[in-house]
Amino acid sequence: MTGDVQETRRLGRRAMLKLAGASAVVAGLPAVPVAAAEDAAVLDIAVIGAGLAGLTAARDLAAAGCRSFAVIEARDRVGGRTLNWDAGNGHFSEVGGQWIGPGQTAVADLARQLGIGTFPTYYKGKTVVLAGGGQVAVDLDGAFGTDPALEQELSAMAREVPCGAPWTSSKVAELDRLSLGDWLAGKAIKPEERMGWDSSISLSGGTPPARMGLLHYLSMINSADSQFTRLDGIRGSAQETRIEGGSQMLSIRMAEALGAHVRLSSPVRRISGWDSAVVTIETDRGAIRARQVIMALSPPLANQIAFDPPLPPARAALHRAWPAHSPGRKTAMVYARPFWRAKGLNGHIFADGGPIVWAYDNSPAGGEIGIINAFLKNGSMPLEPEAAKRIHTQIYADALGPEALQPIGFHDHDWGQDDPWTITCVSAIPPGFWSRHGPALHPPCGRLIWSGTETAEIWAGYMDGAVRSGHKAALQALNSLVAMRGDA
Repeated sequence: MTGDVQETRRLGRRAMLKLAGASAVVAGLPAVPVAAAEDAAVLDIAVIGAGLAGLTAARDLAAAGCRSFAVIEARDRVGGRTLNWDAGNGHFSEVGGQWIGPGQTAVADLARQLGIGTFPTYYKGKTVVLAGGGQVAVDLDGAFGTDPALEQELSAMAREVPCGAPWTSSKVAELDRLSLGDWLAGKAIKPEERMGWDSSISLSGGTPPARMGLLHYLSMINSADSQFTRLDGIRGSAQETRIEGGSQMLSIRMAEALGAHVRLSSPVRRISGWDSAVVTIETDRGAIRARQVIMALSPPLANQIAFDPPLPPARAALHRAWPAHSPGRKTAMVYARPFWRAKGLNGHIFADGGPIVWAYDNSPAGGEIGIINAFLKNGSMPLEPEAAKRIHTQIYADALGPEALQPIGFHDHDWGQDDPWTITCVSAIPPGFWSRHGPALHPPCGRLIWSGTETAEIWAGYMDGAVRSGHKAALQALNSLVAMRGDA
């Protein structure tokens, strides 16, 4: 049994016990006398953010018997950094986070509980590599083409970097001064493998190796049971499994069950009294008062909220320094059928020096239509839709054949341009960050409990990490609420 699965089961059993105990107490809270009639307008718990973390937390609150809570969301939809695009005829393509991999048991369990199925990511066939003005089809067997010897070396190093708190590593001074690019520069990497490394790190970490902190990337590998291959590629990795109906369906189902507890189009502008018994949250749709607040949002988004009193200096500094240079841009090209499969191709494309980091087959499970999704490099593609579409179709034609010149649909989602409430999709942590700011990541600030995938102790940065952080935040809030009532 792998280490992360053992830890997940241990934490899961402990969480259920705590949740069961908290449920009995919280269910009886309405009978507790209040100090004044106005307290009836005070929620027990407010959750800021209706992504996977916030909705998971709210779902746990409801399961524990808590009824006095609200989920406050700035957008006019739920899902956070997961979002489905309607490709027509009941098919969807994800423009945000979308995969489940081995060891990601929290999000897999959530999907099962919600009655949502999964299916394997398509990778059978050869991957096309565009480089040097030509193209070659290679069999990567669901991998990204990195060097196995270096993969093993990184995996061994990762065992000494705790995924939930990399700044506590005994080698933090040595490792946090280097970028992953610095480390790779000291290795004899073959030119033909350089693209594989650049693509792999850019996809899993949100930035090229030169900007990725070595300590942070090792913590990501540690999160994946200290197996680099769990991050890299498709087969046996974090990109192995897809969600029927698109990943946003997880949030949609949770929100449907929560009903009126979820309040959309309510950006939070100010939070006052976080160090007192009752916190006031000012939104565009009025003020909300609560005894506990779960902050289920990415750290840089907190910079858009005014706090009174100001947050502790260490926490405020973490928000200001959090990297936000990976907003993310993802496209979907739709075809009448996945024509590349009949040619022995898997629809996966790597292009050296072009605007596309990686393109891949994102067709529905039955292959009723063909969809090629692509991750783009920041600032590399025109924003004008038709211009972007022309460039995509030409690249796909070069890689897959002339049939690619006849798409039936195209969608371009630039998170930096299209969503002011998503400053960054992936947190590309640079060298030195965790040494300076890591200790401020987890501790609550008064009544504020920090959640979101970035705070997860396992699979931080992934959908699974978001779900785990939601479970943890709900327990923290319930336990704090019980303690408050016990002190009253």
